[in-house]
Amino acid sequence: MPLHEPFPELDELLTSMGAGGTRISEIDASEAGAGNISVYIGWDIELRRRFPIESEIALPLPAPALAGKSLLVTGSGRRLRQIHEDPLANVGALRIHEGGLTATLYTSPRRLFEKLTSEFNSHLGVHQDQVARRGVDFQAVVHAQPPYLTYLSHIPAYRDTAAMNGKILRWEPESIVALSQGVVVLPFLVPGSAGMMDANVEGLRTSEITVWSKHGVMSRSDLSVTRAVDRIEYAETGAKYEYMDIVAGGRAEGLTKAEIKSVADEFEIDSPWV
Repeated sequence: MPLHEPFPELDELLTSMGAGGTRISEIDASEAGAGNISVYIGWDIELRRRFPIESEIALPLPAPALAGKSLLVTGSGRRLRQIHEDPLANVGALRIHEGGLTATLYTSPRRLFEKLTSEFNSHLGVHQDQVARRGVDFQAVVHAQPPYLTYLSHIPAYRDTAAMNGKILRWEPESIVALSQGVVVLPFLVPGSAGMMDANVEGLRTSEITVWSKHGVMSRSDLSVTRAVDRIEYAETGAKYEYMDIVAGGRAEGLTKAEIKSVADEFEIDSPWV
């Protein structure tokens, strides 16, 4: 479900980033400065009143579909749990230039970071791809490091998209509804690398969550930051149940495939995992 007018104002978007960062911290998915959030804004929005300092930057990849539009992006090393306390100190705003090769970075005098998140290329790649392909007016992207999902991705048998979905979608009836497209599991790739960015962009074309093996996850939403965080929380809860069952010696049945299908049919969910 995409976002519709009336669109949120800048302060509302910053508040939503703070709420999302707080929840990610509450589920232990962002130790210290780990994790990052970005928001694509496809409508005209005033940035300079909140972010009066301007500088020009080169983008890590061409983003022509975003030309003339704006992004909000967390700063490198900033703690997600602190965004809500002072979003202007922890977030930068970008206006993408014509051609999508450069942008104006707007920041606050309270800025506490030197540059945008080290995962900015993965965020920008997803925004460019989704806007070019689907023409969305809004998109939130959240990268986090939820411990149970990350732990499972260290086990070779779970480092497979079909295997991971079969395991984490079987513990709650809500899972097939909230995560109808499941997760896409990526191999281990160097954080911030071009390979990581390319694999992540491709994975998020068919799912709304990718699992970065031995690292973390990235989630997207066309509706809100908190909805992207919700998806991470549902996937992480399934991974927690799976971990508990491993520790208990695999004693639990979980939902059967027939039971999952019955839930999907009742809620008219079209899923490749039913």
